[in-house]
Amino acid sequence: MYRTPLPAQLSDSNRRIIDTNSTTLRGYQVWKGNNRFCLGGRLIYGPDVRSIFLTISLIVIPVILFCAFVSQRLIHEFDHHLGNLIVAILILFTVYDLILLLLTSGRDPGIIPRNLHPPELEEDGSTMSTDWAGSQSGVGIPSLPPTKDVAVNGVIVKVKYCQTCMLYRPPRCSHCSICNNCVERFDHHCPWVGQCIGKRNYRFFFMFVSSTTILCLYVFAFCWVNIKKIMDEYHCNLWRAFLKSPVSGILILYTFVTAWFVGGLTVFHLYLIFTNQTTYENFRYRYDSKRNPYNRGCVRNIFEIFFSKIPKSKSNFRAKVKLDSSSLFAASVSLARTMNPEMPKTSSDIEMGKRQAVAAEDFEEIHSQIDSVGGLERCGTQPRHTNQGDKANWEISPDIRMLAAEFGMEHGFKDREKVRRGH
Repeated sequence: MYRTPLPAQLSDSNRRIIDTNSTTLRGYQVWKGNNRFCLGGRLIYGPDVRSIFLTISLIVIPVILFCAFVSQRLIHEFDHHLGNLIVAILILFTVYDLILLLLTSGRDPGIIPRNLHPPELEEDGSTMSTDWAGSQSGVGIPSLPPTKDVAVNGVIVKVKYCQTCMLYRPPRCSHCSICNNCVERFDHHCPWVGQCIGKRNYRFFFMFVSSTTILCLYVFAFCWVNIKKIMDEYHCNLWRAFLKSPVSGILILYTFVTAWFVGGLTVFHLYLIFTNQTTYENFRYRYDSKRNPYNRGCVRNIFEIFFSKIPKSKSNFRAKVKLDSSSLFAASVSLARTMNPEMPKTSSDIEMGKRQAVAAEDFEEIHSQIDSVGGLERCGTQPRHTNQGDKANWEISPDIRMLAAEFGMEHGFKDREKVRRGH
C-alpha cells in the first residue's frame, strides 16, 4: 500500500504526533472516481445508479400485469400444464434478465487505477507521436507528449495521455466523464444500468439487452394469443376484444415500442461484435474507410466476446490503505463525492488539487514550527521569554491551529502548550 513518507527532518516526538493521526481506510473509501459502492466495496456502481430502479420497474411491472390479467385466460384455454408452463417460462426468464442487469451494473467494468505520479518518458517502450515536437514546462522540465504511437496487429494506433488519471491510456481505453475513470475497451456509459460498459461487463450487457428483447417479444406474442382467443370465444372484432382485455392491448403497445428500442440495440451490438468494434469507436473513428486493427474475423470476434476469460479487476476496492493526516482531506472529498454524485466534478477536482498543494506547504510550516518550539523546550540553556515580542515565538498562529484542528493534530499542540506552561 502506498503511504506518503514522513519528512526526514522530523523529530521522534513530532513523528509520533503525526503517526497518532494515521488512519487506515479501505480502497473504496478513498476512491477518486464518481462511483458508488455497496457491501463494503464489493459492488461498484456509477453515480447514476438510481436509474437501475426505473429499469427494473420497466421490466417487472409488465410481467406482473401479464401474470395477473392475461395468464389466467391462457391457463384456462390451453391444457392446464401447458398454460402453467407459459407462465413459468416468463417468470424464470424475467429473473434471468434481472440477474444479467445486476451483473452488468454492479461489477467493475474494467477501470484502470490511477497513477500516483505522472509516468516517466519512454518508460513503457512505446514511441512518442510524430505530431509532437516536444515542449518544456515553465521550470525547464520536459512535458509529457499528449499522445504515443503503439503498434496493434501491425497498425500504428495513437494512445492519449489522461491528465486526470496520470497515465497513457491503453488501446481502446477511454476516460468516462460521468464516472471519472479510465475504462478498458470502453464502449459507452449506459444510463439504464447506471454503469460504464467496458471490457469486464460488455458480455453481460449484450446478454441483458438481447434477453430483454426476447422477453418483450414473448409477452407481445402471448398477448396477441389472448386477444385471438377472446375473438374466437365471443365472436367479436378486434376492437371489442381489446375492450374485454384492456391490459392485453396496453402490453401489446408497450412491448411493441420497447422491442423496437432494445431490438434495434441488439442488432447494432451484434454488428459491433461481428466486426470487433465498440460503440465509442464506431461513432468516433469510422473504420469503414480504414482498417480496423482489432478485427480478427467474425468467428474469432464472437469467441473473444462470449468465450474468452474475463480478466480480473485491476482495482482492489477492499484493500486497506494507510493514510497520514495530510491525505485525509482528499479522502473526505472522494467519500463526499461517492455519497453525493451531484457534486460538481470539475470544481471539486480543482479545489482538491489546490487544497492538497496548500496542505503540503502548511504542513512544512507546521513541522518547522513544531521543531522550533520543541528545540526551545529541549534546550535547558534557553532563557524564558517574558516580553511581548518574544511571546510570538512561543505561540502558534490561529491559522496554523485551525489547520491542525482540521487534520486532527490539535491535541499535539495542546500537549506542547502544557509543557511550555510547566516551565
